[in-house]
Amino acid sequence: MSVLVVRGAVAVVDGGGRVRTGDVVSVDGVIVETADLTDAIEMDATGCVVTAGLVNAHHHLLQTAFRTLPGTRGIPMREWLPAMAAAYTKAGVDPELTGLAARAGLAEALLCGVTTVADHHLTWPCGADTVGMARAAADAAAALGARLVFVRGAARDDPQEAAASADAIVRALLPGIHGGVSSDGMLQVAVGPAGVHSDSRETFDLLGEVAREHGLRRRTQANEVVDVEIALERYGARPLDLLEEWGWLGPDVTLAHLCDVTDDEIARLAASGVSATHAPGCDVPMGWGIAPVRRLRDAGLAVGLGTSGGGSNDAGHLLADARLAMQVSALVGPQLPASEVLDMATAGSADGLGRPELGRLTPGSAADLCLWDVSGVADAGVADPVAGLLWASPGRRPRTVIVGGRVVVDEGRLTTADEDEIVAQLYERVRR
Repeated sequence: MSVLVVRGAVAVVDGGGRVRTGDVVSVDGVIVETADLTDAIEMDATGCVVTAGLVNAHHHLLQTAFRTLPGTRGIPMREWLPAMAAAYTKAGVDPELTGLAARAGLAEALLCGVTTVADHHLTWPCGADTVGMARAAADAAAALGARLVFVRGAARDDPQEAAASADAIVRALLPGIHGGVSSDGMLQVAVGPAGVHSDSRETFDLLGEVAREHGLRRRTQANEVVDVEIALERYGARPLDLLEEWGWLGPDVTLAHLCDVTDDEIARLAASGVSATHAPGCDVPMGWGIAPVRRLRDAGLAVGLGTSGGGSNDAGHLLADARLAMQVSALVGPQLPASEVLDMATAGSADGLGRPELGRLTPGSAADLCLWDVSGVADAGVADPVAGLLWASPGRRPRTVIVGGRVVVDEGRLTTADEDEIVAQLYERVRR
């Protein structure tokens, strides 16, 4: 039995906005209320705020290899999509590149306090070894000690091929498991077309069948600018009308972005039980809109937070995006308080993945936690150290990150891999 006790923190954020002081105790990677501490490993959290590990509910890890590409910033999405597709084709997306990009993106995530990443993988070249690509991402996560939600996406893929690939991936990565989550909770598989702007009803239908057969979560992107424009042009209907007609609004579905939604649509989303993911670090700088998070939450939707990919955001720093979400919320409604946005980046994101054991530090939850040092000059004069996590120090990184009771970042450095090697290997592959 492995017992870990974290003590001496300035504050402990349990989840749901609850803040306390005292110890955080885990046994064999699970948070407990009390335990025999005779042989416990003690961790000193003096000067730190302790939170649950952040949960990035929407990423595109492949795009870690394609950041700040010329001609991809501040342009309409109709132009951005083919520009990125051309870059993928030139590089040659295969299991090697998928694994190296995932390794870099996941290493960045851990160093920024993100312990779980949902990777919505949308790029599948014709004839590609799709199982090999998925396995490469999963192997990268396992080696680093990060939790991965691998989403077999589709973007103009042949519907039959996409469904067959999704089925093969879940059978290969999670053999004999129904429900889409490994026994240790470190790997999850889901399915998700890019959106109605790129994928047909047949793709949604067939990936939905794979989800039902294996008990997987379903995810897609909806109501960014181009999504609405193309849906109206092609179908004479808005994206959410189509998703409702196609059976893709339900408690097992999470929709990313939702920048352009009406009050009636929000009410329909809430009634369906769907959850949402806000991605301001992508949508705001690209000029693609701001999701009305206050209205979504007030309607009863669970709302998580995601960075989206490096092709539009350039960073996988979820806490920085939480800060941005808090700041831009005032442009579309009442400003969201820091505690609420922090909850979105933890429990809210976890709920959208169907993973209530993540994003919290309550008994029975996974022992995924971050120690954020708030004792330095960047936090000098801060009256509320929890609010200060978002308001102060925009580039803040955690001192220590623990996943399932295992220390994966210590004193701001990875314990499971060499950061310089990760960077060098990705650059070597991309520049070939």
